[in-house]
Amino acid sequence: MLIIGIDDAGRGPIIGPMILAGVLIKEESEKLFKQEGVADSKVVAHPERIRLSGIIRDISLGYKVVMAFPDQIDHSINSGINLNTLEAIKAAEIINFLSQGIKDKIKVIVDCPSPNTSAWKLTLSGFIKIPEMLDIICEHKADVNYPSVSAASILAKVAREEEVDKLKEKFGKTGSGYLSDPVTLEFLKANALLLKDSGIFRKTWAPWQENLAAKEQKKLGEFS
Repeated sequence: MLIIGIDDAGRGPIIGPMILAGVLIKEESEKLFKQEGVADSKVVAHPERIRLSGIIRDISLGYKVVMAFPDQIDHSINSGINLNTLEAIKAAEIINFLSQGIKDKIKVIVDCPSPNTSAWKLTLSGFIKIPEMLDIICEHKADVNYPSVSAASILAKVAREEEVDKLKEKFGKTGSGYLSDPVTLEFLKANALLLKDSGIFRKTWAPWQENLAAKEQKKLGEFS
């Protein structure tokens, strides 16, 4: 049996892209992943993720990484497409790419981003070209329970870290992009107005809007 595992990285941060990755593997490759130490990316140290990402690419029959940058996320939300639906669109893009030309049934396992797994699965199916060829499983903690999804989580996390490194080179000390990171929070406070058109921030996120409003109010106060 063939398996596609899919997971995301960077769903919640205010800086940088949301990334989804998928791997296409033979069922027996799950044992190889386990032997190499493939696990949920959250419990794997950065240097090990780098090492494993190469092994995952070598073992997999195919893989795909897709990104949704802040401007696309903001445009989607402003157009009435919430983050869960955008993630379904991106996951379907991976599935359509990895399943093309394959005539056998494929098991697709996705780490579900929504609390309502059945509704999100239905949304996902609506963007898949040939859903009848797939056995789709959407579960919470799939990145812990399924080696294929663990592998996808590592590819997504490594790609996310690479994108954040690019932002740091361009803009300075952005931190991880998550508001739980004090460096990111300070960067937001200092640059919400200054870099509002740079594409680095998710401007539909309330913390960005609040910081921008505070900066603009302060700026107006200087002229009153």
